[in-house]
Amino acid sequence: MTSTPAFGDLVRDWRARRRMTQMDLALEADISPRHMSFLETGRSRPSREMVLRLAERLELPLRDRNHLLTAAGFAAVFPQRALDDPGLAAARRAVDLILAGHEPHPALAVDRGWNLLAANSAALALMGGLAPELLTPPVNVLRASLHPGGLASRILNLSEWRAHVLERLRLDLAITADPKLAELLAELSAYPAPPAAVGRAHGADYGGVAIPMRLASDQGPLSFISTTTLFGTAVDVTLSELILETFFAADEHTAKVMGEMAAARAARSAAA
Repeated sequence: MTSTPAFGDLVRDWRARRRMTQMDLALEADISPRHMSFLETGRSRPSREMVLRLAERLELPLRDRNHLLTAAGFAAVFPQRALDDPGLAAARRAVDLILAGHEPHPALAVDRGWNLLAANSAALALMGGLAPELLTPPVNVLRASLHPGGLASRILNLSEWRAHVLERLRLDLAITADPKLAELLAELSAYPAPPAAVGRAHGADYGGVAIPMRLASDQGPLSFISTTTLFGTAVDVTLSELILETFFAADEHTAKVMGEMAAARAARSAAA
């Protein structure tokens, strides 16, 4: 049985991750360095308000704010519900609207661990042909992207895209300290790496301002740039961790092909 870390130990660990001294955190929380020291060593017991104040100053994700409250002897205050829970109905409608409205281009929703929660038909079409084990729920989109049996075999700029994905995962890990993300990073880093692109700057295929994902297809190379959408005012753990990844055509050829693919899907659906 795994024991819950002490409140002071958690604060110290998060403070170290945020590269803050006791003095730094004390000043941010508007308390004395002495009191900050007592909180970390367990000589003082924090109030519920103090726990939440420290969690805010440490910029903890909501999930970890709950952990900090529990470690201090208080009940968690941020609910965690499934995306299909009635309490999240408005948020789910917003997610569905974004995914559907982004057609004919790919869009998907993932959780903190990059597990697929929802996707539009364009995204599902591009995932066709992946190794069956990569499509067995929970589907991890980063694994599906870099696994040799996944999209990696079709990504034309795999060296650039792999570096982008791994760096993004490292940033997520630095923010959340999630051990599952650490395991995922180790797994993805161990996949075969292609030779680094020689004589090419990052983002060279899109004017040097963004790194596209370039996919081989029967219709020729497809090039996408991506954007990320978050629910910035969420007070539910699930919603705060939900990520919407939307991909846009980076050239006219890709836009044309995606439009044609969407029309073909619509025709098949009408004929069924």
